[in-house]
Amino acid sequence: MTDVNWTIKAREFANCNCSYGCPCQFNGLPTHGDCRAVVGIQIDSGHHGDTRLDGLKVAGIFKWPGPIHEGKGEAAIVVDERANDAQRGALLRILSGQDTEPGATIFNVFASTLEKVHDPIFSKIDFEVDVDGRRARLIVPGVIETRGEPILNPVTGNEHRARIDMIGGFEYKLAEVGRGWSRTQKPIGFELADSYGHFCHLNLSQSGIVS
Repeated sequence: MTDVNWTIKAREFANCNCSYGCPCQFNGLPTHGDCRAVVGIQIDSGHHGDTRLDGLKVAGIFKWPGPIHEGKGEAAIVVDERANDAQRGALLRILSGQDTEPGATIFNVFASTLEKVHDPIFSKIDFEVDVDGRRARLIVPGVIETRGEPILNPVTGNEHRARIDMIGGFEYKLAEVGRGWSRTQKPIGFELADSYGHFCHLNLSQSGIVS
């Protein structure tokens, strides 16, 4: 960790291969034994030192052969092509868990479990997310296609709403639970269909969740 202070207020959609609810959110083992996930983040306001990050977007592809805490993971990070050199450097330091107190954020925790990190991708990121509406759309041309929707009641077809209220976590305080579909092409390829998704607001700093 360095002496650089940073904060981001953002909206996030994540889709992984677990069943609705995702056992990992409750310190359980992943539904199918392994973990594959896609994440999109829209930064509404933020900074890294003197570098402003307002309005930028980032995305990530992640893959672990077993539970995340057992490591041996692989990741690819996508940074908004609109970011200038200073912003690119700042975002990569945040997303790679640098300039962060150990274990304080999801970025730092995930970084400690990765065995392979591909070169960063700088690309157009088309990302829209409505946290309360539980809907999202993420497209990185040639890399990621993802959408998120509410869970539907299997009998009535009505939208089903459930939340995860996390105490003492390192990502969010409250997440809306939904479902998602994802297809990734490079450098990590896989497909997810009608599996766990969450929609949440992020308010993070180098010390963790901001109260």
